Amino acid sequence: MVEVLVNACGQEAIISENDCNPNNNPTKYLDRNDRCDSTLEHSNLSPIQNFYNGQSIFITGGTGFMGKLLIEKLLRECPGISFIYLLVRQKKGKDVHQRIEELFDDPLFSKLKEKQPKFRHQIVAVAGDCCHPGLGLSSTDRQMITREVSIVFHVAATVRFDEKMKLAVPINVRGPKDVLELCKEMSCLKSFVHVSTAYANCPNDFIEEKIYEVPMDAEKLVTLVEYMDEKLIEEITPRLLGVWPNTYTFTKAVAESIVVKKAGELPVGIFRPAIVISTYREPLKGWIDNLYGPTGVAAGAGTGLLRSIHCDGSKQVNVVPGDLTVNALIACAWDVANRRKSLTITDEQNQVPIYNYVSKDNSITFDQLKTLSEKYGLEFPTGKAIWYYSFRNNKHKIIHFFYVYFLHLLPALLIDTVTLCLGKQPRMLKVYKKIHKFMDVLNYFTTKEWKFSNDNIKSLLNKLSEKDRENFACDITQVNWDHYFRAYVQGIRVYLIKDPLDTLPQARIKWQR
Repeated sequence: MVEVLVNACGQEAIISENDCNPNNNPTKYLDRNDRCDSTLEHSNLSPIQNFYNGQSIFITGGTGFMGKLLIEKLLRECPGISFIYLLVRQKKGKDVHQRIEELFDDPLFSKLKEKQPKFRHQIVAVAGDCCHPGLGLSSTDRQMITREVSIVFHVAATVRFDEKMKLAVPINVRGPKDVLELCKEMSCLKSFVHVSTAYANCPNDFIEEKIYEVPMDAEKLVTLVEYMDEKLIEEITPRLLGVWPNTYTFTKAVAESIVVKKAGELPVGIFRPAIVISTYREPLKGWIDNLYGPTGVAAGAGTGLLRSIHCDGSKQVNVVPGDLTVNALIACAWDVANRRKSLTITDEQNQVPIYNYVSKDNSITFDQLKTLSEKYGLEFPTGKAIWYYSFRNNKHKIIHFFYVYFLHLLPALLIDTVTLCLGKQPRMLKVYKKIHKFMDVLNYFTTKEWKFSNDNIKSLLNKLSEKDRENFACDITQVNWDHYFRAYVQGIRVYLIKDPLDTLPQARIKWQR
């Protein structure tokens, strides 16, 4: 568990390009959805299912947490989808096909395998990398995608808060720009959704569903990072960030500006989820595959490693379940297409809709999160814990430091001393060094509170049919947080700590001892 916590830190369409490409004929583009569809509507399909029926989808970031949930949900609830093209990069010596095979080995896809056993025929792996110009696509793959695809989800991003600018800018800023350039070549694009974050504009206390000004032009930033020495970039990064707390939120804010700037007549939307954590109900309760944010804190507390965090417990924490978030994302793509289709040639400009998917209408505080995590952490203890659950939120930094020195560093020093005397390699101080670095990164978000507007999300919910409300449930007000955290804690135990529930009797004996 120590290692786990540390690691936290097709068919060709015969369609004239001039008929469907907005850059060639923006007037005709307004009704392209009617002319580019190759399938008829089915009366037994819901509006959202009908929207995806017969379409091919391009997804970046499909191997990440939200990407996997998105793929699974689309294939399970929209079986009429023609193909899903996944942009996949080589990683750790594994090629694209090896990574795809590993992707679908995840238990997340077990329900899909039962319902749609032949779903693999719908998956097309495309070699590429958002770090590289033009997404690293070959000319053949680029032609295939622009010919076949009609719906695009740009989910790929580096989500490390302290990522170096040299990597964060190419992925988080140039990546969206390159995806938009790809979309402009698509003959029958219906919808493009860029996934941002609710905290992209965190220097503002009240975040509305609009684009905010950023301190630097996106293209200038890309050029600067591309041609400047890495060491020099690191030196000037604090000045580039200004009031932004980290490179993640800064680059996501800049990315939003370039998406709006480059959108033109394309049907584009920006989706801003809050802190996305484990699933609520589907396809597996409590499924999670990362230790980011509150999940890392909950896992650290549950194993006895983490005793304190600098946090104002009275502040609201904007967490949203993974399955509801992805359902909202899928619905947003449908809404973007409908909004763009309803525009008339007299509209002055293409308004890019922004969707703040947050938990403001069913809020929860850091103290409530801690209480519920503790409640079910004690009910479902892990046998891999190194100490009993003893964790608290400390609003005052001086008290937090007291806990850090006496309940983190001092025990770690004693353990390392004994380990050294036994002729083994000491490691606890190194572990806590990484844990404290992780906590420092979170500090900005655990001591502040933001207000959000979410009118576009509310409007979207009102547009959903009864069947879509059921199949693509995304109403945050329907979440029972007590029920949610019961599954959340079990999910951390099973999917992250790798401690199955059948070891629970032994774990309880250990905790009593």
